[in-house]
Amino acid sequence: MPVLLITDVFLWAMLLAVLVYAWRVRRNEPLRRTWALVFRRPVAAVSAVELGFFVCVALLDSVHYRPALPGAAGQALTHAAEPVSLLDQLLAPLVQARERSYSEPLAITAFRKQSVEQDGQVLRDYPRLRFGGAHLQDASMHSADLWQRTALGLGLGALASLVLIGLGLGWAAWRSQQPMAVVSRRWLRGQTVWPWRALALSLSVLLLACGWALVLSQHYHVLGTDRTGNSVLVMALKSIRTALVIGSLTTLVVLPLAMLLGVLAGYLRGWVDEAVQYLYTLLASIPDVLLIAASVLMLQVFIDKNQAFFATGLERADARLFFLCLLLGITSFTGLCRLVRGETLKLRELEYIQSARAFGVSTPRILRLHIVPNLMHLVLINTVMQFSNFVLAEAVLSYVGVGVDPKTASFGVMINTARSELAATPVVWWTLSTAFVFMLLLVLSANLLADAVRDAFDPRMRLGKVPRREAAGQEASA
Repeated sequence: MPVLLITDVFLWAMLLAVLVYAWRVRRNEPLRRTWALVFRRPVAAVSAVELGFFVCVALLDSVHYRPALPGAAGQALTHAAEPVSLLDQLLAPLVQARERSYSEPLAITAFRKQSVEQDGQVLRDYPRLRFGGAHLQDASMHSADLWQRTALGLGLGALASLVLIGLGLGWAAWRSQQPMAVVSRRWLRGQTVWPWRALALSLSVLLLACGWALVLSQHYHVLGTDRTGNSVLVMALKSIRTALVIGSLTTLVVLPLAMLLGVLAGYLRGWVDEAVQYLYTLLASIPDVLLIAASVLMLQVFIDKNQAFFATGLERADARLFFLCLLLGITSFTGLCRLVRGETLKLRELEYIQSARAFGVSTPRILRLHIVPNLMHLVLINTVMQFSNFVLAEAVLSYVGVGVDPKTASFGVMINTARSELAATPVVWWTLSTAFVFMLLLVLSANLLADAVRDAFDPRMRLGKVPRREAAGQEASA
């Protein structure tokens, strides 16, 4: 039975909006050339591949349903109480392979000594794990088995990457009507208009990592387990959706507020400008953390008193996540609003705007046809750059206990859990390290792509930023 969460609707709606915008870019020659400048940079292309992987994981985790429960013949069909996602279904073997407590990555024994009975005596030892390395009859086979499975996983990833590269080179040779050897040589030397070599290398690294994790996760916990014995890899993969929801949905809240108030204040001026300035100055004077903390606590009290409004615990956690996005958007629109207001003040004094007003063009038409289109490059650049800030903000808020629901998988919850683990002896290091690496890849990819977008869409930065391969490889269409 399908289950539709609030954040699921917004995620799929934003994906549809991105597809519509891509279709519009394809039909608009200036926009197509500008975006071509973005993705002809190897760093931007590699960042897009990494972000595409994170988006795919988040979308798999955004299709929820209640699985049917087995029942006796003749009885009405029943469904599970809590919904699951497609990602949960794919990760079901890892979710079911729970341990008693902590275990290190790729370990076969528990992380801490436990009381075990051996030959009628109670001893303190490191017991074997229930899942990790359970197929091994002897612990001495552990190292050899790891190397064999690592080689198998890397081999599968390398085979998949070679197949993709071969198909890509064959398609390029067919389209350009050139010999395969010529196309391959240009690809190896990087003498192509598009950075296909960088894309191939990034996809190869991604496939190698996925192949290694896929093979080893069948018999080991690749990134270890937490205090309750759950796989850290599962927690990290499910935290990707939370990070993307926070970053994209909060941006969706910021944009209309900042655009509407900034454009009206900059163009109309007078009492409208003073009112908007007073509003965002007042909001900027209130500590964001205190305002968000008070609002989240009030929401939690409301949810606890009105549990009948939500059918499942997942819906309650999703409502808190959605409300947190609204709060972050309301408290974070002031910077973009100031930027839009200042740019509008400059645009309204230009000659073509003055001419339009002299000819009697209405204010809404001037704003729609002249002001807003000339602000979109600033809005787009600021939007991409703020995405990573919102992802980091969720981690900070969850760390102090006023972020997402504690039962929701997020990087902030993982970091908050690792706070006590770092003080333990011996140190449980893999939870924090996993959250750090995943957040680093996500935020770094977004920042590098934002730099490329800024250089392409800002006219002052565009000069001198055209990649050399565009001029050197105009004749190569591969």
